[in-house]
Parts: sequence; structure tokens; C-alpha cells
Amino acid sequence: MSKKRDDVKEDKPKTGDEMSLADLLGGSSDDDGPKRVDERKDEPNSGMLRLSQIVVETSLESAKTPSLMPPPPGPVSSPPPAPVAAPAVAAAQLVATLPDFQLADRDGQMKSLQDWPGQALVVNFWATWCAPCRREIPLLQQLQRDHGPEGFQVIGIAVDFRDKVLAYADEMKIEYPLLIGEQEALDAAAAFGVEAVGFPFTVFSDRQGRIVTAHMGELTAAQASLILDAVRQVDSGATSPEAARASLEVVLAQLPSSPADAD
Repeated sequence: MSKKRDDVKEDKPKTGDEMSLADLLGGSSDDDGPKRVDERKDEPNSGMLRLSQIVVETSLESAKTPSLMPPPPGPVSSPPPAPVAAPAVAAAQLVATLPDFQLADRDGQMKSLQDWPGQALVVNFWATWCAPCRREIPLLQQLQRDHGPEGFQVIGIAVDFRDKVLAYADEMKIEYPLLIGEQEALDAAAAFGVEAVGFPFTVFSDRQGRIVTAHMGELTAAQASLILDAVRQVDSGATSPEAARASLEVVLAQLPSSPADAD
């Protein structure tokens, strides 16, 4: 005599359309990254969290960034070793000058990158849930201390919830300016012209607001030193942003791509 089994309703994983902003940006703050983001082992730079794998339910339809696609369901895997060559951003993808957008600073005041005129900017996109971003902050702090007096200005753009950013910034005693946003910060990253951005993502400009180069991934001190030297050359008139960028792509490819590889 057979027994009648009760139907068991299985929970299905949420699709990208069903995920809320809290599902995507409110992940755990451990080294494995945020929830519901798949760091694929067969792709280079997968230790960096790709904006093309992040979707925000609200305002996605109106966003002008078609590369922001929902992540596939499933658990987060451990990132593979960093690639040998430093991640290069193709010159054809970058816009020529710093884009004009506004985000709230730590005091809630709206600021744009044009609020630092006459300074060579180091614009760093990051998030509290991104392990390489967190590791990079001490280097950025040191760059600001060492090179701020000569006209360089580090600006962090956090793609995260405001309360988490403020708490982490206080904990780490971040001294350089921070701009904070959620979807609007994603839009700001896309405004630089790069279709698939990984975290951390850092853009370097000269004093005139012309973009010299962009680096995708965790910076090393050696990489930062070479890039700042190139910005100085551009500022002095010795070379153009385009020529400096081409030279940097060759030189940076010969360096270790992460601090771990440099050790």
C-alpha cells in the first residue's frame, strides 16, 4: 500500500529581475565578496567584481549602461590567482576628459570631479564588500600624503550603501574625499566609457581634467609610481595624454599585476 507524499515546494533562486538592491549591495563583507555575485574561475580578473555582473532592480530599464547584466544564480566561488599581466583598459573605450556627474560626499553635499580644479585626480571606484578595494586603501592613503602637496588629489567613489561606507571610512580613518552612491555611482563609472568595469577601478587625470590612463584591479606601489610619473610628463607638456597612455600600456604589462605577485 503506497503512501501519499506531500508536495514539497522548493525555493527557486531569485533572478536578476527579482533581486532587490539589498540583495546585490548588501552582501557579506568577507573576502568572498557580495552575495549573488559569481566570480567565475575561467575568466581573467575574476577576483575583481564586474559591474557587468551587477543589476539594480530599480532604474535598470532607464540606465544607459546595457552591459549591467544580472549575475547568474549560484554560490560565490573563490577567486583564482591574479593574472600575470596588469589589466589594461583599452584607450578606445575611455572618454577624453573627466565626465561631469554629481554624488554626495561624506557630509551629504553634492560634489562633482570639477570641484577640484587645477589638480591631477586619482579617482578610485570601490566598495566595502570588495576585498581588493579594501586592501588598496592604505596605498591610496599613502599616495595622498606623499603626492598631495604637489597637486595630486585622490578621490574615492564608493558604490555602496551610505551607512556602510561612512562606518568603514571612520574605521579606516580615510583622509581623502569620498563620494558615495548606489545606482548613481554605477552610472558614474559607466560615464568613463568602459563597458565592463571591475572593482577596484582607478582613473588618473592631469591638471586639465584630461584622462591619462585607467587601471582595472588592485594597484601596486610600482604601478602607481609609473602612472604618476606619466601624469607629471603630461602636465609639463613633454607628452600628450594619448602618448603617455600608449607607453603605460606597454610598461605596466611587464609588472606584477597585484601586490601578492610583487612579493
